[in-house]
Amino acid sequence: MRRAVAVNALLALLGVATLVPLAWMASVSLMAPGEAAHTPPPLWPAHATVANYAALFGQLDMARYLANSLTLAILATLLSLGFNVTAGYAFAKLEFRGRDRLFRLLIAALVIPAQVAMIPLFLLCKELALVNSFVGVLVPNLATVFGIFLVRQYALSIPTEMLEAARVDGAGEWRIFLSIVLPALTPILITLAIFAFVTSWSDFLWPLIILNDADKQTLPVALANLSREHVQDIELMMAGAVVTLVPVLLLFLALQRFYIGGLLAGSVKG
Repeated sequence: MRRAVAVNALLALLGVATLVPLAWMASVSLMAPGEAAHTPPPLWPAHATVANYAALFGQLDMARYLANSLTLAILATLLSLGFNVTAGYAFAKLEFRGRDRLFRLLIAALVIPAQVAMIPLFLLCKELALVNSFVGVLVPNLATVFGIFLVRQYALSIPTEMLEAARVDGAGEWRIFLSIVLPALTPILITLAIFAFVTSWSDFLWPLIILNDADKQTLPVALANLSREHVQDIELMMAGAVVTLVPVLLLFLALQRFYIGGLLAGSVKG
């Protein structure tokens, strides 16, 4: 009993320690210009104002960058689900030559830093005339080793006998996949969707490399530019950080039950 109380108390303290910086960020975003620069910095705004958010969306055109990031994140999520789910299921339940060797090769690729592949990937996009286009931004999100591994581990739990029975009854592979496999993979699909959305939403380096036009910038890149141009405007930068954080935070809170369940289930499969 005492141990459980101690563990819960420690977790509560860690939770508070995590939430305090986020709460202060939101508080500073509602302060008047220059108010956060006082020593010691105030915890709450003397007179809350949304002027910083008005400046972001009125003067700095943050709505355009928000729309760019949202569009890319949704497309990246859909494409990632399509490619990763079909590949993960194939590695788990379909027999083909070299399947295990190819899967081990993919797993070995996890140790290679993503930054190492950016130069050849950029050169490939350049040859395909995808530089400075949203299609070029989406290329790295089409399929990931982690996504394939996650789906494969979960798909191993699907009874092979059930799939064989469906084949005996005359069902084709696509019907089996759509009618049996996808419903069984629902928890891991939600988990993978959250991963894909957050990864695309928060990606900074690749959009910075592949996009040239200011109108096509994503929210993280625009926020970095904002920090350089308005380095003294702490309140404005905090407002930009809040705008960047809120969508993914709401998404996680709405789907956290499925997200945690999918991770726990996938971690113990075959």
